[in-house]
Amino acid sequence: MKLHASGPVPYNTITGYGDDYVTVNGERHASSVVVLPEKILPWPAEAFDTLSAENFEVLKNLGAEIVLLGTGARQRFPHPRLTAALTSAGIGVEVMDLKAACRTYNILVAEERKVAAALLFR
Repeated sequence: MKLHASGPVPYNTITGYGDDYVTVNGERHASSVVVLPEKILPWPAEAFDTLSAENFEVLKNLGAEIVLLGTGARQRFPHPRLTAALTSAGIGVEVMDLKAACRTYNILVAEERKVAAALLFR
């Protein structure tokens, strides 16, 4: 039997954040973004006040079992009708401020969970 040491899995991790940006693997993003373990996607949601059901519909088919919604500098809850596509698909939605969403995302990625962080800055 041959044993091989396995190195760390190259998942996206959030390496920095502030009120108006997030850094993923050292790359800075200053507009709404969805961070997944394997990829980073732009998110057409511009601000919390302009969220629509369509913004959450695009998150439904990403393969995540939980979506962390980072709502900017403070925690704000979207109307349940906006997140209905996710909840009806059995995808959990956790709402928190941006900084808490970033920290929670890193913990869940380290646990190899299927997580998506949908991050807003405004």
